[in-house]
Amino acid sequence: MKSLLDQLKNRRIKLGLKQHDMLLRAGISRQQYQRLESKGNPRLDTLELVAKGLNSEILLIPQEKLQTVKAVLEGESVETPPGKASAIEEKKRNSVNVWDDPWKGILGDDE
Repeated sequence: MKSLLDQLKNRRIKLGLKQHDMLLRAGISRQQYQRLESKGNPRLDTLELVAKGLNSEILLIPQEKLQTVKAVLEGESVETPPGKASAIEEKKRNSVNVWDDPWKGILGDDE
């Protein structure tokens, strides 16, 4: 897996942005952004600004979910173990359509 800094640089390039474009998009100078790409170790708030400027989000993914997240991002199908429905499938099965019960959950007294 690429380093986070490589991912930031690739995202910037994919969006067709130059380093100096980050001043308007993230509020940091070209020099500051260039230093971030070359030397790394940004502060968390700087990293969040850069992600926002690149129309991205920074996420903390639990190690046990990493392969599933990668598969979803790459458009691969995700298999669930036999006899165990995915959380999305389970939620769909247990949810009530708003047309069937438009008052469900309105008062916060039922899940």
